[in-house]
Amino acid sequence: MSAGRGGDPLVRVVVADDLPFFRDGVARGLTQSGRIEVVAAVGDGREALDVIRRDTPDVALVDYEMPDIDGLGVVRAAVRDGLATRVLLLSAHTESAVVFQALQEGAAGYLSKDARRAEIVEAVIDVAHGRTVVPAELAAGLAGEIRLRAAAQGPVLSERERQVLQAFARGLSVPQVAAELFIGVSTVKTHTQRLYEKLGVSDRAAAVAVAMRQGLVE
Repeated sequence: MSAGRGGDPLVRVVVADDLPFFRDGVARGLTQSGRIEVVAAVGDGREALDVIRRDTPDVALVDYEMPDIDGLGVVRAAVRDGLATRVLLLSAHTESAVVFQALQEGAAGYLSKDARRAEIVEAVIDVAHGRTVVPAELAAGLAGEIRLRAAAQGPVLSERERQVLQAFARGLSVPQVAAELFIGVSTVKTHTQRLYEKLGVSDRAAAVAVAMRQGLVE
């Protein structure tokens, strides 16, 4: 294995972008860092996957939008096939929903195409060492997207909490719920209190109303 500056092993990378001038510029910048070996520079996702399967580079630096198989397709294939190469996406699209989806599906990082050369180099190194990379300017929007999705999905209820809630929706009292579920009244009360906290309510009627609005019960 070749060593880079400082004696550390070179990080092996495949660069994939359908714009030759951008692809070549990024590949040149990575190589000139003295810390990265570009094993291939290709023009689409299918070629990128061929290189990943053949040469097992540490990182695939892939454009989000490409013909045939796009960057997200490369991510999905790498995850599906259990490939060791970690995929770092580089894109002109920096909307929080797009970044969220990419990371949710298994991308190891997401960079804007406006990123400086030094930032791209550091991101590649970080990804190669197992870290997830999201620049600060994208992280704020990503945090907001996570909050929005969490609110839309509603609170996460345990199976027992869901059973208690369903029983309340059918009009059962705490003692009746305890009898139906074969658990103690005090246990039902504990689950009920946790339900109230998660739903932000203070009584059974409000809990059922909120749960119905959020689709937790019918």
